[in-house]
Amino acid sequence: MSTHATVLQERIESGKAILLAEIHPPRNADPAPLRAAAKRYAGKVHAVGVSDNRDRVAMSALAAATLLKAEGLEPILHVTTRDRNRIALVSEALGAQALGIRNLLCTSGTHQTLGSYRAARNVYDIDAVQLLQSYANLASDCGLLGESGLEGAGPFCLGAVASPDADPPELQQVRLAKKIRAGAKFLVTQPVYDLERFEGWWQGITRRGLHEQAAILAGIQPLSDDPLAHAQSGPRRHPGIPDSLAARVSSQGDPGARRDAAIEIALETIRRLSKLPGIRGFCISADGDPEAALQIIEKSGLSVD
Repeated sequence: MSTHATVLQERIESGKAILLAEIHPPRNADPAPLRAAAKRYAGKVHAVGVSDNRDRVAMSALAAATLLKAEGLEPILHVTTRDRNRIALVSEALGAQALGIRNLLCTSGTHQTLGSYRAARNVYDIDAVQLLQSYANLASDCGLLGESGLEGAGPFCLGAVASPDADPPELQQVRLAKKIRAGAKFLVTQPVYDLERFEGWWQGITRRGLHEQAAILAGIQPLSDDPLAHAQSGPRRHPGIPDSLAARVSSQGDPGARRDAAIEIALETIRRLSKLPGIRGFCISADGDPEAALQIIEKSGLSVD
């Protein structure tokens, strides 16, 4: 098994801009959508994140990441603590390594009450910071499982999630610093909509020098073209959506126009955030509409130079 730096890690260490996309596994066992997505994203991004049952029951992220890797993409396996205890989480990492996947994004996961599986019980045996610590030291210290270490485990390129809209901001920045100390080499923010709030958050990030300790990427996701979805689910799942943006999309007369407005907002966000000193790149996601993500990449001028 390779112990060399992953393609993503090499890009992080180079100091150059990073462009990611996020792919959501299908809600069935059909690999065809993943293979089609791999063809669409080939040569357009440095790596693709593979979500782990974020707000739905879907094909396992590990299986989906393996399929994407077989098609030539560099996968980032999302691993959530919501659904697994520490035994299963370590097992997942070892299985990923055996399959040649060593980019792992550690997250607690969307609470099940915000998805379609509200009756499911969560686990949360450990949190995302503890998971990062565990994965960073599996070979030398597996105290999480009462082991001195697991020979040949890792090394992994570890990432985590940042939440610019969460309160209180100071506490969130402290938690972000803990994630970096625990081993996170890259951080992907939740989708950015409130630009003024993000810029205020970024001032705190740069004041602490966190952008110099890990590559921080802004999440970009176009708003849904369904105005009812904005009213009912958007604020709950993305509390940072300004009313003016939701109205700008929902006021359009037809779905095509709403989609165009959402893409234009995403492009405006990229243009403005690109001016922030220290931002390392973007992660583009468009759940249910991958062509919108590709349009954003193309129209924004973002590339994998």
